Amino acid sequence: MILSVSRRTDIPCRYSEWFMNRIREGSAVVRNPFNAGQLGRIPMTPEAVDCIVFWTKDPQPLMPYLKELDNRGYRYYFQFTLTPYGKALEPGLRDKKEIIRTFRSLAEQIGSGRI
Repeated sequence: MILSVSRRTDIPCRYSEWFMNRIREGSAVVRNPFNAGQLGRIPMTPEAVDCIVFWTKDPQPLMPYLKELDNRGYRYYFQFTLTPYGKALEPGLRDKKEIIRTFRSLAEQIGSGRI
């Protein structure tokens, strides 16, 4: 299974601790986006997950956990989005120059082929 984390919200940027708690527990309960009353349990063990795709505008909050993901045997890569928009449209993001430095640091840490 490919685990998409996440196109609905920026989990790496906003909910890294929550995500890692789900990894440690081995599953997550998620709501169906098309049927709010339907919940499903997604297995998140290394045996169940072939690859994790992280979708983010700022991976910095997740970066301290990458070694743990490696040690647990997960394979992953990042879809990194960098926009020209300022604080008016993206008020929760850090300065773009800081995010670019983070992007470079992530490439050094995991390799440019995984971004």
